Amino acid sequence: MAKSLYESLGVSKNATQDEIKKAYRKLVREVHPDKNPGNEERFKEVQGAYDVLSDAEKRKQYDRVGSTNGRPAGFSPGGTTYDFTDFDLGDIFGGLFNRGGGGRQQQRQQRGQRGNDVEVEVHVAFEDALKGARVTIPVELELACHTCHGTGAAPGTAPITCPVCNGSGVVATSQGLFALQEPCPRCHGRGSIVETPCPTCKGSGRERRTKRYTVKIPAGVKDGTRIKLKGKGEAGYGGAPAGDLYVITRVEPSKLYERRGDDLIVTVPVPYTTAALGGKVEVPTPDGPVQLTIPQGTEDGKLLRLKGLGVPHLNGEGRGDVLARIKLKVPKKVNKKQREALEALQKAGA
Repeated sequence: MAKSLYESLGVSKNATQDEIKKAYRKLVREVHPDKNPGNEERFKEVQGAYDVLSDAEKRKQYDRVGSTNGRPAGFSPGGTTYDFTDFDLGDIFGGLFNRGGGGRQQQRQQRGQRGNDVEVEVHVAFEDALKGARVTIPVELELACHTCHGTGAAPGTAPITCPVCNGSGVVATSQGLFALQEPCPRCHGRGSIVETPCPTCKGSGRERRTKRYTVKIPAGVKDGTRIKLKGKGEAGYGGAPAGDLYVITRVEPSKLYERRGDDLIVTVPVPYTTAALGGKVEVPTPDGPVQLTIPQGTEDGKLLRLKGLGVPHLNGEGRGDVLARIKLKVPKKVNKKQREALEALQKAGA
């Protein structure tokens, strides 16, 4: 009788993804060929079952057609018959065992895999965001071991070619009409074996270290701007290139300006007489104070523009503007002469 994938993992058909993952991890520790030689077939059975049940779409397809229609497909990985009738075989063979053409690609990735990208945040003063700056930041990375230079082997020794796969990283098995490839159980797809592990990295070839980078913060960065440092991420595997480092800017807010895109808004107190009659006031800008002409009859809250004095455009030439938000300044106390003038203005219908 065909054995179901759920039975292979020892879980019920209604098991959650967490239960499936937990069962898989427990079984892999128990039946892995490195720990228990001779369990290769059982290991393949567990791996194959998990590869289907851990994928929501494949699990749904398996549950739909599985072993319920009474027509076994006659496919028996690991000596255990699974019924995949009506399955998309190209999808199952590629995804279930990561073999065939996909298996070779996987081995290339394992043996020569690009390093991971890393993100780190840097806090930038508002003024530095406007003008640009250089900052030095510490970054914790997984890098090639400084003792063995990434080989994983103790100094004076070197990894040897895996005797099982002869360095290919894969082994071929025949399953009826199909010739399948899978990661070598001896070297786990690396193609080589470390007989004398490096004392620093314990054979992994990698270690976590803190490096310090000086980063140029360009003028005009915003909160959340990503700056890419190519090749400054974690080390690659098997001679593959390192990943990239992304520096995320966190710009401190300004006490004076409100930023809107590349424009800066600043509140400017204006005497009510100047707003009514017109005149000039001083406006603070990143380049220093500038005289602004207030048109006659300017209302409270009006925005007056000072062109080209705002934030530098990050991806091009030029700058945004400074927008002066008018805030009418009304005196709390007036003298007799001022009162008489205001009363006369009021009588005139102003």
